[in-house]
Amino acid sequence: MMLRSFCKYSVITGTIIIWIIKFALRPYIHFTQPAKYLLGIAPNLLGAFLLPLGCYWLLNKYINLHVDKQLRWFCAVCFCLLIINEVLQLIPIFGRTFDYNDIAASAAGLTGAYFLCSKYLFKKLATYP
Repeated sequence: MMLRSFCKYSVITGTIIIWIIKFALRPYIHFTQPAKYLLGIAPNLLGAFLLPLGCYWLLNKYINLHVDKQLRWFCAVCFCLLIINEVLQLIPIFGRTFDYNDIAASAAGLTGAYFLCSKYLFKKLATYP
């Protein structure tokens, strides 16, 4: 499988999983505390993990994530934007809640994606046709 199509299918599957968690599981099914906590941070964790894959799929012409320095900068900029998004939730107009756990989940997701992409995906799979 080509790397670009792998990233495409990963992003689409991950987005569907995030939608299922946000719109089907959390509002209608009540979980006990460990599962409730994990389902609360799962969209941030998965969303942050999928950012480099989505960038490779959609912006491959403009951003070369095969270069480790550009991948590192991309992940750093994405993390800054995720923090700004979380801080903007402090404004009461949006009706959302600020949570440090979401920031930690975003950091864990981006860190995991960086190591997966830099050590495995963008180095080894890019050599295959």
